[in-house]
Amino acid sequence: MVSRVVPVCKYKRILLKLSGEFLLNKETGSGIDPDAAAYVAGRIGAAVKMKVQTAVVIGGGNIIRGGSVSSRRMDRVIADHMGMLVTVINTLALKDALERMGIEARIQSAVSMDKFAELVNADRAVRHLKKGRVVLYAGGTGNPFFTTDSAAALRAAEIGADVLLKATNVEGVYSADPRKNPEAILFKKLTYAEALDRRLGVMDAAAFSLCMEAGIPAVVFNFFRKRSIEDVLEGRSVGTVVSHGNQGG
Repeated sequence: MVSRVVPVCKYKRILLKLSGEFLLNKETGSGIDPDAAAYVAGRIGAAVKMKVQTAVVIGGGNIIRGGSVSSRRMDRVIADHMGMLVTVINTLALKDALERMGIEARIQSAVSMDKFAELVNADRAVRHLKKGRVVLYAGGTGNPFFTTDSAAALRAAEIGADVLLKATNVEGVYSADPRKNPEAILFKKLTYAEALDRRLGVMDAAAFSLCMEAGIPAVVFNFFRKRSIEDVLEGRSVGTVVSHGNQGG
């Protein structure tokens, strides 16, 4: 009988940043597709099966983006509050999809909403993680004018994550948009300073600054490439590693 080889993971605890658009119902152009939620949950489940403590921040772009709404003559604070509420909806959808797969999940919200979620609490989140539960963060930072990228960096620092994984639909960080410029160069490694100086736009400056201050590397990778999460967790050369320069291999 051949024994199954358990993969050795480079990271013990991760913060996964997802776009709300990953849940998008492509037929209607908005909302949540249960099949898309199941796919995302399956990818999260791959990390859980590898015994990696997994926390998740998801945006609300499948329904509303606070900044883009405010640019169309809505008060920015109100628009951002609406965006925070959307992330609660998205985490509820993900929790349902995860628990249908037998994976325990808990939602923590930066905005008090005790009927649906715990209030953000780093100590409690770490206890959930150590018990193998997925922690789903909603409500952004709880403040307007901050993106969910900033929320992801903040939560990663609070729980002592080994890495922030920024999931995208391209292979990593490019010198230009690869969908518009076929000659765009894929960076395999960047320092925080380079990412900020080049204004590459894959995460906002506040998020990069938080990661830099906390010493947390970020890996930007294609969420939809086969085995991408597994390869990242095993330390393979996938996507773009952004760090101080002496991290991330």
